[in-house]
Amino acid sequence: MATSAAGPVLIVGSGLIGRSWAMLFASGGFRVKLYDIEQQQITDALEIIRRDMKLLEQSGSLKGSLSAEQQLSLITGCLNIQEAVEGAMHIQECVPEDLELKKKIFAQLDGIVGDDVVLSSSTSCLLPSKLFAGLVHVKQCIVAHPVNPPYYLPLVELVPHPETAAATVDRTHALMQKIGQSPVRVLREVEGFVLNRLQYAVISEAWRLVQEGIVSPGDLDLVMSQGLGPRYAFIGPLETMHLNAEGTSSYCARYGESMKHVLKTFGPIPEFSGATAEKVHQAMCMKVPDDPEHLAARRRWRDQCLMRLAKLKSQMPSQ
Repeated sequence: MATSAAGPVLIVGSGLIGRSWAMLFASGGFRVKLYDIEQQQITDALEIIRRDMKLLEQSGSLKGSLSAEQQLSLITGCLNIQEAVEGAMHIQECVPEDLELKKKIFAQLDGIVGDDVVLSSSTSCLLPSKLFAGLVHVKQCIVAHPVNPPYYLPLVELVPHPETAAATVDRTHALMQKIGQSPVRVLREVEGFVLNRLQYAVISEAWRLVQEGIVSPGDLDLVMSQGLGPRYAFIGPLETMHLNAEGTSSYCARYGESMKHVLKTFGPIPEFSGATAEKVHQAMCMKVPDDPEHLAARRRWRDQCLMRLAKLKSQMPSQ
């Protein structure tokens, strides 16, 4: 893959998500500018990216067709926002999840960009209508929410502001596909977008089942990791319905009443505190102590699992 002839991509913020985006865009052959407010943050980020890319290359898991050195040569740091914006065709904001901070960044960008650049936020929960309110270039604004860790999980939720131009959504969708991600179009904004609404629904019922003494925290996690999880790694809940009967209509006719009966027994939203929180915490710490060293080691193990799963999925024939 040759280096893209398109303008560079600007990443605003050099933390975990910013570094991941920089690696993804470089894997697609794009020149990347990594902007932050302190030189040391940029220096540290570039060192971490170099280390991670070399390890990925050694394990045969580096994305794209360029070598690690070729990809690294595409990523440069920048301390001046005016210089960073120059020539950029896509700007991906990755600063901490703080509405006022993000609004300040987008107001600053809004004043210096032209009409041909997409302004994109990595926010996981802030609504575009609040994030991009009052911007001159609102038609060019969109949320592109990745899943952590973005390098191993390709999903990106594209969430438009009510005034976002259709062309902005199309252009961002195409760009995400070009760097190997799997973009989904969220047709209108909703609290939590789609992924977190599904995730919170699972967490909520998991918490209630533990709280009501139906199952232990460890066994609850086994239900997902050894049951629902492996299946959902390849097909979603709606296709599961379709395959588990003679099509979706058959499934609804067969199991609709049973589903409604069970759903009516679901309890209120948990508090996520108190005795149940302590019970879950102790059970999780028995498996993974909550000190930085053990948590980091477990995250590395998780990422290796995701990397191998991604490899397997890439080898499976697409249907």
